[in-house]
Amino acid sequence: MLLDIPDVLSQDQVRHCRALLEGAGWQDGRATAGHQAQRVKSNQQLAPDDPVAARVAEVVMQALGTHPVFMSAALPLKVLPPRFNRYADGGAYRNHVDSAILSVPGSGHRIRSDVSATLFFSGPDEYDGGELVVEDTYGTQRIKLRAGHLALYPGTSLHRVEPVTRGARIASFFWVQSLVREDAQRAMLYELDGAIQSLLARDPDSAEVPRLLGIYHNLLRRWSET
Repeated sequence: MLLDIPDVLSQDQVRHCRALLEGAGWQDGRATAGHQAQRVKSNQQLAPDDPVAARVAEVVMQALGTHPVFMSAALPLKVLPPRFNRYADGGAYRNHVDSAILSVPGSGHRIRSDVSATLFFSGPDEYDGGELVVEDTYGTQRIKLRAGHLALYPGTSLHRVEPVTRGARIASFFWVQSLVREDAQRAMLYELDGAIQSLLARDPDSAEVPRLLGIYHNLLRRWSET
């Protein structure tokens, strides 16, 4: 399942975060890459302990925790603290699949990367190139979203960032260990939840809603891992 989730951040939040990120201490992104990734990665990132990264990550995490579409689609059990990257001057990240297990900086905890996410801080008119290209069972998708919008896709997907030939593409990226490991099962639960919410909006007193909610929660009970 690949989703464009709009307005995870308000435009005021985007402007606030951009002001912080513009003056941040960007470093060579290859410093955080594994041996294989170093061969295909050319960008800038903020160090995990950068104070700007911590301040912007807090804004992002608070927004995610109250966003109903993100919660419904990702069903998060654990979220790796958001990281931040910048692509400019031809910077790109060639085809790769994200690591299956990721360590949480400064702790002994690890998460499984069931879901990958990219939150855009630069608008599509601010740079040329820089599309997030995701290849999976739904075909090849080229993604270039408005600032404040979030791209959510399976961590198993082959993906890349095309070279940025004008301007700069600034984004946050992070991973989610979901309550439901399998993408197809998460997709079914997301569609079912959407149908329930639509029915509730049309007919709050519908006798079918409790039955559908029962099916949803029984499936979640069957498929979830905590």
